[in-house]
Amino acid sequence: MKSDSVRGHLDGMLLAVLEAGPLHGYAIIAAVQRRSGGTVELRTGTIYPALNRLERIGLLSSSWESVGERRRRCYQLTDAGQGALAGERRAWQEFTTAIGSVLNPSPAT
Repeated sequence: MKSDSVRGHLDGMLLAVLEAGPLHGYAIIAAVQRRSGGTVELRTGTIYPALNRLERIGLLSSSWESVGERRRRCYQLTDAGQGALAGERRAWQEFTTAIGSVLNPSPAT
């Protein structure tokens, strides 16, 4: 899928995959890829700035966890993030309904 197609929807996708619980960066990338049937492939250079921005504005929180000798940052939704995800879903529904009406018009009765 073209990266331009994802632009504007990245925040919603990140919030959605974190709805089920905390994940670290690579698990977030894998979840998006799995949910999209492999059609959306995000790069670390794309998601980490977005995750940091979402945390900075209060939609995510993060904590460090250790796995063996490695440390990784796990992200989770805040209450504000849950509200933002609901708004992203409403906006997506309105967008797909409007575009669908143009691309697949109902036959006139």
